[in-house]
Amino acid sequence: MAGSEAVEDKEIKSAVSSCEAYFEKVQSRKNLPKSLQETLNSAFAGIPVSSFPQVPGGRVIEIPAETPVSEAVKILSDSKILSAPVINTDHESSLDWRERYLGIIDYSSIILWVLESAELAAIALSATSATAAGVGAGAVGALGVAALGVTGPVAVAGLAAAAVGAAVAGGVAADRGIGKDAPTAADNLGKDFYQVILQEEPFKSTTVRTILKSFRWAPFLPVSTESSMLSVMLLLSKYRLRNVPVIKSGEPDIKNYITQSAVVHGLEGCKGRDWFDHISALSISDLGLPFMSPNEVISIESEELILEAFKRMRDNNIGGLPVIEGPNKKIVGNISMRDIRYLLLQPEVFSNFRQLTVKSFATKIATAGEEYGLAIPAITCRPDSTLGSVINSLASRSVHRVYVAAGDENELYGVITLRDVISCFVSEPPNYFENCLGFSVKEMLNR
Repeated sequence: MAGSEAVEDKEIKSAVSSCEAYFEKVQSRKNLPKSLQETLNSAFAGIPVSSFPQVPGGRVIEIPAETPVSEAVKILSDSKILSAPVINTDHESSLDWRERYLGIIDYSSIILWVLESAELAAIALSATSATAAGVGAGAVGALGVAALGVTGPVAVAGLAAAAVGAAVAGGVAADRGIGKDAPTAADNLGKDFYQVILQEEPFKSTTVRTILKSFRWAPFLPVSTESSMLSVMLLLSKYRLRNVPVIKSGEPDIKNYITQSAVVHGLEGCKGRDWFDHISALSISDLGLPFMSPNEVISIESEELILEAFKRMRDNNIGGLPVIEGPNKKIVGNISMRDIRYLLLQPEVFSNFRQLTVKSFATKIATAGEEYGLAIPAITCRPDSTLGSVINSLASRSVHRVYVAAGDENELYGVITLRDVISCFVSEPPNYFENCLGFSVKEMLNR
């Protein structure tokens, strides 16, 4: 086995192991009667995906692979969505989804690209025009230790060349940074720094295809219209997919796009049914929630840099963090990947992103105006809250997580995510995917 294949196989096995460990914990703690769980599985297995409500407007937003990243940001923001399928323009007419779609682009992928590109541009701007061409892998490695922790293969050659091109040929005056380190150079660029990243060549021409190759956040795995909702719910819960595209055999376009949030909205609509009312009336503690201990919850202090918050989300493959203060970890706010639209769409915010604390960033987005969407505060519940009240909070507030707060000081006790809620309702029958969809979990995670 080649070296790269061995590494990839190891990563897949690790991902499968992580999924198995999570779901085993869920099943051992939620304590639903076996007969009820089997009834639920049978019910969800009998609901075809085709019956699930369509996305708003009835049309899935798709982004061509050659779309410039700045335009992709605006499409996501204007459509009020966090992700979209990417069409392979080389095979746009293909009826085979493996050829037609490259994957899913989301804010998570874009923020990683923007932050790392920004840091590379800062390196180029800190050099003289004579030495700028020497920016390369060594500089990236050193920068990774100092700023982002990025030392892996992040299209180093291409991004470094782009940074040099923007700094030297783009007219942003590399001599501004002569004799300064990269962070200092970046801090002194003001709005010109933002223009280097998204408004000037060659960054302006960077496409979604390029970003997708470097920052694939999750597997792209569509299901057919004939599949069951049990398959979708297992993919969204146990196997950690954030969204599942729906296709119809022999037709090119994605027919629907089912997210974790949409499924929890669907569960909320089941009020009045015996099985839902029974489960939703249980306290979260009766169901073993939260599934993580307080010490396992990834959080961010309000005085830490916003750059660190996004880095922490990236490193832990999560979409949001509670903002805390003090030794008791008092919950004072929430930062999520969806907040990145403020960073990318407002040059005055982006130009100073290296110095912004989480608290300052939260203040800025709270006063940004409705054109950028509304900032969402931390939504909390108590350890004795019912599952139904948590589902209501997730659905009515359109949030992805509810923080569990304890004591008089709103101390961080845990977090309940969309994934956790869906996991409370399903379990995986033996060899389910091999029997129902015709492929193994390993194959699924490798796509």
